[in-house]
Amino acid sequence: MALDADLLLNLAKDPAKDAWRIIIDQAVEIASRPLTEGKAATEVTKRDREIGALDHFLSSSGWDLWQVFGDPSRSGVERTADRLVRWWAEPAVGGGSAKAVLILDGLSLRELPWLLQGALARGFTLFEVAATASELPGETTAFAQALEFSSRSQLQSNGGGSTHRLAPAHTESADLPWRDCAALINSQPNWVFWHHWPDSKMHDGSGAGQGLDTLTRDAALQLTSDDFWFFVERLAQGRRLVITSDHGYAATGYFPDADGEVGQFLKATFASGRSLAGSADPGPFVPPVALQIDSPHGPHLLALGRRKWKSQGGYPTLTHGGLSLLEVLSPYVELSKDGG
Repeated sequence: MALDADLLLNLAKDPAKDAWRIIIDQAVEIASRPLTEGKAATEVTKRDREIGALDHFLSSSGWDLWQVFGDPSRSGVERTADRLVRWWAEPAVGGGSAKAVLILDGLSLRELPWLLQGALARGFTLFEVAATASELPGETTAFAQALEFSSRSQLQSNGGGSTHRLAPAHTESADLPWRDCAALINSQPNWVFWHHWPDSKMHDGSGAGQGLDTLTRDAALQLTSDDFWFFVERLAQGRRLVITSDHGYAATGYFPDADGEVGQFLKATFASGRSLAGSADPGPFVPPVALQIDSPHGPHLLALGRRKWKSQGGYPTLTHGGLSLLEVLSPYVELSKDGG
């Protein structure tokens, strides 16, 4: 899909905040269209390519926009962790103070339709549907630390403590079946539950073939299941609930190969990953193929846009940590059930 000429002109000339608003609105509009299970794999791949046109703009001429990503005063795009903290402190609309956060590790905008369709079909009330920014790099531990947990595992068995940014809350981190997770939800008013799916599934299938197809089918199965929505209902019982993620993922199996000097540079710099800690040479390439980003997690060099390259053992077909929209945007869905 090529960008409309007027849209491209607006992106090129508008201030960063306006350009990011257009980009995010476009990405959410494309990703949130209704899905059916039978056609999901084909449709999600098509949407991935549509959003790729926005990625192409960001890597070919709009790469400076990444330097303000996640800074709401300059880009209008708020980091997920900061949005959660702000929401946690806000009075709940309609009364009540109990809240819960469900973090689905690695959930991307591709999975947003299942949340929206399932919530409406099962009698939930939707209050906000948006996209928020991952940490840079888009990694699990970076997000945990942005919430002032040492790691995802700290949340297990209510180990989150009282000094993190979503306190007070009962915490849990698990990769259990949804029904078993539901059984863990007790009467504590506030909850933060970090589930390892779909990231665990993503890495299971990232090494061979077109992993996006496999993950899309699994997402349709999981997010339309009675067990998943039973778990969500338990979390939302008497509580306002936000479902979000720490980061998304890039379907690198569909990315074009980086050849020649570009491919050699990316392989030597990133191996089979998409980020490198510290200050490093981004290479001589114009447009750039990597950007140096100074984030709250320190300086990192991040792979820019949609490219894959040869690496030992084969480059993964699903991964995260670089700069493309579907790996750095998280769905942010606020809902309740029965007045919660």
